[in-house]
Amino acid sequence: MPVFNAHLPSGRFTKDQKRKLADALNQSLVQALNLPQEDRFIAITEHADGELYLHPTYMDMQRTESAIIVSVMLGPHHPLENKKRLAASINKLVVEAVGLSPDDIFIAIIPVPRENFSFGRGELQLEPAGANS
Repeated sequence: MPVFNAHLPSGRFTKDQKRKLADALNQSLVQALNLPQEDRFIAITEHADGELYLHPTYMDMQRTESAIIVSVMLGPHHPLENKKRLAASINKLVVEAVGLSPDDIFIAIIPVPRENFSFGRGELQLEPAGANS
């Protein structure tokens, strides 16, 4: 049920690289959290000049003009160790897939209660048992 949003600078990634990025993000869930391969919900958005801002050296990083932002909405039940594994896996797999520097990948893990996800039909399939409708 995690949902990825990847924000890329426009024109820096080919269609094939975007597919590889999506595959890497999905694989990070499989490796780090042991989630099924089919749990794949990923949006990739390109941003024109003047629409994506990542400070080039904040936190002692050396970011290039190809730096990206990856956010992932994830159930709040995951402990810190899982989130650390996920962040490391995202970084490693994206570097391998599209050739970015490890400094070029900003990751935000956003906890979202499971009952806030609808997989379709306007239903909240993961609402807690016994919850009021």
